[in-house]
Amino acid sequence: MRILAGLAAAFSLAGCASIPDARPPMDTGAVEAPEPIPADTALAATLSPGPAIDTMPFAGWDAAPALAAFKRSCDKILYREDTSGLTRRVDWQAPCGAAANWSRDPVAFFKSQFETVVVGDGSAFATGYYEPEILGSRTRAPGYDVPIYAMPTDLERAWPADMPEDERTGRPPLGRYNENGEFVQYYERSEIVAGALEDKVPVIAWAADPIEFFFLQIQGSGLLRLPDGEVMRIGYAGQNGREYVAIGRPMREQGLIGDGTDYPTSMQGLMGWLRDKPARADEIMNLNKSWIFFRTLDTEGPLGSLEVPVFRQDSVAVDPKFVPYGAPVWLDMEADIADGLWIAQDTGGAIKGANRFDTFWGNGRDAREIAGGMSSRGRAYLLLPKGTLARLKQ
Repeated sequence: MRILAGLAAAFSLAGCASIPDARPPMDTGAVEAPEPIPADTALAATLSPGPAIDTMPFAGWDAAPALAAFKRSCDKILYREDTSGLTRRVDWQAPCGAAANWSRDPVAFFKSQFETVVVGDGSAFATGYYEPEILGSRTRAPGYDVPIYAMPTDLERAWPADMPEDERTGRPPLGRYNENGEFVQYYERSEIVAGALEDKVPVIAWAADPIEFFFLQIQGSGLLRLPDGEVMRIGYAGQNGREYVAIGRPMREQGLIGDGTDYPTSMQGLMGWLRDKPARADEIMNLNKSWIFFRTLDTEGPLGSLEVPVFRQDSVAVDPKFVPYGAPVWLDMEADIADGLWIAQDTGGAIKGANRFDTFWGNGRDAREIAGGMSSRGRAYLLLPKGTLARLKQ
């Protein structure tokens, strides 16, 4: 791990769409995440200056793609509120204006536009996610019989009739109206697998392997390798509103994976167990009641929650209550491969709290291996527009 000169490496014991709803959780439950710091947003947490920006060991090979990723974010961050409370839209005008026409050393860009800020004690935890590639077909065919559903027209938000008026706060829950006109929960995974949506909801494609598709749903987007060799990209369109269960947790509790078993507590371990125990695979996967609906994408990469394409080793998922979307983040992790500059462009239901990151590794076999095994402690520094911390301290 790269350690910044003169800084204490104070590591803690830490454990990793369209925007109608957040992209689904990326957590399999194979790794325990740390307890979040006791604050609702970064603004309510302890903030302190990080190392002087000129001392940061940025490298051109890392800064150049990070600058490109930051540019892609600017069209969004200039026009949306920062839920972390750290920045205002006007704060991003100077760095975004500079990025638009920057033709010099990309390292100089970051050092001229930003300052480092530490949230809490800066102790960070990072996991990884990736864009799976699985076998699929645009039409149902022998060997391709797992439906990939588009958004159902009967999935909507409403208040159940028996919910008291004084409890109807925030957004209504997702559900559907049954044959009696009652608003009820939407179908859960086991019901959808059993055919509850058959002939009722459009199918955009068919997957070959239910286990591979299950993990594609956890990642929230993916590639379908079609029989003719063409690749079709699909992305998150929505979710059924039912409970997400990270199956690694109950599998550990039942002694199916982890110490004393042949299956490590990683995504690879989970997949290995499911393949080796076909009689129980559906039972375990159906513990997760959530089901993800998809749309086709014609983009360079999968879309993150910021609605810009995310790219390998440049984009990171964050909790937007603690990291502004579009902000650069410097990670210095025990897993050296995760060290460097990342741009906050995504989120996920399992990514909660300060200094909690999910690093994106693109697609391909090595991406799957890296993301599936990523579980690393370290330190994080937010890069915010210069003058931000002084303004917040006033």
